[in-house]
Formats: sequence, structure tokens, C-alpha cells
Amino acid sequence: SGCGKSTLARTVMGLYPPNSGEVHYDGQRIDCLPHRQMLPYRTKMQMVFQDPYASLNPRMTVRQIIEEPIYFHNKGISRGDAKNKLHEVMRSVGMDPEWAGNYPHEFSGGQRQRISIARALAVEPEFIVADEPIAALDVSIQAQILNLLMDAQEERNLTYLFISHDLSVVEHISTRVAVMYLGSLCELGTAKEIFSSPRHPYTRALLSAIPTLGGEKKKHIHLSGDVPTPINLPPGCVFHGRCQFANDRCREEIPLGRNLENGTLCACHAVEEGRL
Repeated sequence: SGCGKSTLARTVMGLYPPNSGEVHYDGQRIDCLPHRQMLPYRTKMQMVFQDPYASLNPRMTVRQIIEEPIYFHNKGISRGDAKNKLHEVMRSVGMDPEWAGNYPHEFSGGQRQRISIARALAVEPEFIVADEPIAALDVSIQAQILNLLMDAQEERNLTYLFISHDLSVVEHISTRVAVMYLGSLCELGTAKEIFSSPRHPYTRALLSAIPTLGGEKKKHIHLSGDVPTPINLPPGCVFHGRCQFANDRCREEIPLGRNLENGTLCACHAVEEGRL
């Protein structure tokens, strides 16, 4: 928490302007595009927010919530076609179309998140940013929503930017994993490589905290020191104050991401110098 995952998600979607760097979609830089040129990408990119209680307008019915983006992104669509699309996406997320006249407060948290997913799917996107979509839900409902997202991905050929601090969920749903600490990318690679052979000290500490059942117990890596404030980041590597492998270079120079032999991208001086 607090590493910048949600800020990154909103920056990718254009809700926040980036202070530095660039946002590219399918080879096209989009963070500098004017509103009119950005509209086609709004159809391709959709977002599912973390809190289903805050992300749905309580004054709108389910029909209005889902049909609003349908009409906006499909100028001239007939009322009948919009209704058919509404019913199709509601069924695809396990919602009865007869509930379209109901308001969000009449549904449970899990049902509200299904409505949020249906709203995102209504414009047939290619890419969905899912910002901790199951974190606010009961554990009994989380698996249902997770399976729903995975089914939608397979059926509609979707790409997700799935944000989560639940490592077991990340391992289950992801093909590639990025690990962040205080707004910086520590490590990026396939889920298999990240979870089986982590290289960055922070990634190793994170994965050592995953509980295991039976078998050989993993050694838990305890991190010393306090987490710096994001408002006043330390010089050099942002993790150096809690890293047992840090040296003077780590305290002075920001590490750059470097490709390793296994295809993983890692931003760590200790790894680069062979000390880890």
C-alpha cells in the first residue's frame, strides 16, 4: 500500500497528467493527445475501480449506468441495439437483465462490482485497468469476481492491468508481474520467473511473507527501518534504507532497470554488481 499502484492506473487512463515520462498505447503516445484525438482510445481502454460503493452513481439505475457509455461511444446507436447490448453484458457478468431498473443501493458489494465490470465491457474494450477490484469485497465473493474477470478475458481477448497487493491473487491471474516500491519499479517479468526466482531484495522480502502449508518452511525476510514518506523520497535507490545489501552507490545513485539473463527487468545495483 502507498507505492503508487492506483496513481499509476489513473495516469495510464489519463485521469491524472504524468509529471514525467510518457504513456504509450499500441505504439502510440497518448498522454499528450488533445481530448478529441483521445476519444478513440477511451473506447479501447476502460477501468474497474476498487470501491463498488463509490464508483457507481447512486442516482442512476443500472440501465442508465451501463447505457451511458454505450450511447457516448456509439453515436447514432438505436435504442433497441443499446438495450440488446445492455442485456448481453448483464448476462455475461451473471446479472439478470430484469434488474436493470434497480439502483446501486439495492445490490450487495459483489453485485455492484459486477455492474462496474458490465459497464466496462459495454463498449467492447481491448484493455481494462482493474484497480484492486476485489479488495473491498468479502472473501466469499472475491473468488467469484476473480473468475468472472478471467472468463471475460478469455472470451473477449482482453488485456488487464490488474492491480493488487494480494500476492496469491497476483500469482493466480497474472502472466507478467511488476513490483513497485514508493513509486519506483523494482522488478518486471513473467509471473513464473518472479514467483520462482525473484531477484530484487524487495521482491524477495515480499514473497517470503507468503504463508505456506506443510513442507519446508520458508525463511521470512524481515525488513528493518521505516518506510520513507513519498513526499520527500531519499536520494539514490528508494529502498536503500531498508535493504541489507545497500552500499554507498545505492544511497547516491538511482538504479536503472536492466534486463537479466532470465528475461526479467530488475532495478538494483546489488544485482547488477553480482552482490545478490
